[in-house]
Amino acid sequence: RTALPTLLSCLLICVTVWINLSSGVFAKLHRRPNIVLVLTDDLDITMGGVVISSSSSSSCFCFITLLTSSSSRLPQFVASPLCCPSRASILTGKYPHNHHVINNTLEGNCSSKAWQKSEEAQTFPALLKSFAGYQTFFAGKYLNQYGHSEAGGVEHVPPGWNYWVGLEKNSKYYNYTLSLNGKAQKHGADYSKDYLTDVLANMSLDFLQYKSNYQPFFMMVSTPAPHSPWTAAPQYQDRFNTTKAPRDPNFNVHGKDKHWLIRQAKTPMSNSSVQFLDDAFRKRWQTLLSVDDLVEKIVERLEVRGELDNTYIFFTSDNGYHTGQFSLPVDKRQLYEFDIRVPLMVRGPNIKPNQTSQMLVANVDLGPTILDIAGYSVNKTQMDGMSFLPIMGRMNSSSWRTDILVEYEGEGRNVSDPACPLLGPGVSECFPDCVCEDSYNNTYACVRTVAPSANLQYCEFDDNEVFAEVYNVTADPYQLTNIAKTIDQEILEKMNHRLMLLQSCSGQSCRTPGVYDPRYKFDPRQMFSSHSWKLSRLRQTTK
Repeated sequence: RTALPTLLSCLLICVTVWINLSSGVFAKLHRRPNIVLVLTDDLDITMGGVVISSSSSSSCFCFITLLTSSSSRLPQFVASPLCCPSRASILTGKYPHNHHVINNTLEGNCSSKAWQKSEEAQTFPALLKSFAGYQTFFAGKYLNQYGHSEAGGVEHVPPGWNYWVGLEKNSKYYNYTLSLNGKAQKHGADYSKDYLTDVLANMSLDFLQYKSNYQPFFMMVSTPAPHSPWTAAPQYQDRFNTTKAPRDPNFNVHGKDKHWLIRQAKTPMSNSSVQFLDDAFRKRWQTLLSVDDLVEKIVERLEVRGELDNTYIFFTSDNGYHTGQFSLPVDKRQLYEFDIRVPLMVRGPNIKPNQTSQMLVANVDLGPTILDIAGYSVNKTQMDGMSFLPIMGRMNSSSWRTDILVEYEGEGRNVSDPACPLLGPGVSECFPDCVCEDSYNNTYACVRTVAPSANLQYCEFDDNEVFAEVYNVTADPYQLTNIAKTIDQEILEKMNHRLMLLQSCSGQSCRTPGVYDPRYKFDPRQMFSSHSWKLSRLRQTTK
């Protein structure tokens, strides 16, 4: 009896202290901004991926356009123009040479056991949840081999997610399996119940409705659109019937001074190839109309809940795309602007609307920026990217970087394609007319520079030629002329040196001044002995 009042008093004190402490913590957390990331699949920007002219149709990406007008737009480049390596860079904030995902296969480390062990616990969503107190929600395509039986199946839920709705393997619109917090949910081909973009939208709305109101949230919605098989919702399948792929200056022309893989494309393309890519372009736009609906629903729900003004919304893609450029039918993987540039729109607190920044941003910067919004410093991580939150909406900044790295490791088959025996082994992604989009030695690394005095792309291939491609993108925006053999030799040497530094960088060393940064210092003695052969051979091939 005497112990009971004492126990009740202690309990009352504990509850009072807990309420005071927790209410203070919750209030502090609640003041932090919410964050939404909408990640599309294979959405370009150089071919007008989210811009529909009034002459195309009465259809429009109305809410994506509205998001554009209320946001800042930045020229974002991807660390690799392929789904899984690029998505790994988004999640980890690292270049491919540091996260070691080299292609879309399990053998290429895409969602492999090795990836799960070495990288998943350090992704930015995991840090948001563990150290910044965010509740986290994921819905859609994760990595291309997610759900593979040799990598844990759909029972595997990556660390960092309170609510997980992961698509098994690659983008589909119907007949797929989702992992709902580790439990398989199979879907069929009924539009009203199964169309994936709509399913993701509805699950996102459910999360917003039932999440905790005492913690900030991070929501990542990863749509299948506009990835193949380009299956539009029924109500959009008759849109853009007269639309064709853009006939830019690099459309259906021979890349005569480019890497051999580009030179092998047949010019002019056959009528059937042109028809195919026009159909693909139109269908891609049709699938995006459902993404527009998704954006509309999320924005409207945030507004109704009174949370829109305290929420950052990012809209972007994992890589670009091409339809007929340099006579390549349809794909990504190449080093040119159409494959490595993607849209990036950001709206949120203190971001000026309808602004376009010219500062160089890469998808390795998304993680650091989102962590910065949450109050977590990139310096506490091993990320290669940097937060662009401080320069959002500014037209220029002397302290911002001037170059980034792009890496790609080509893929090829060990045997010849029976339909194209003359090509021999080593190629892949071949079309019926024997034009191939990839090969083993389509392995390259590039320094992409954007500075007040230069808009330059410098690339080297890891092949027998050590083939180089260099473009002045200001004078030659469609990259028609490779100036590797005419550019000043001193610039060539500096860019070669810079490329080697970036290919071996990690963390802070990836953020050092580039060649066209006033702070840059060139010291030939810093050339790595293991790479010195490259420079000497490069000099020979460019003379």
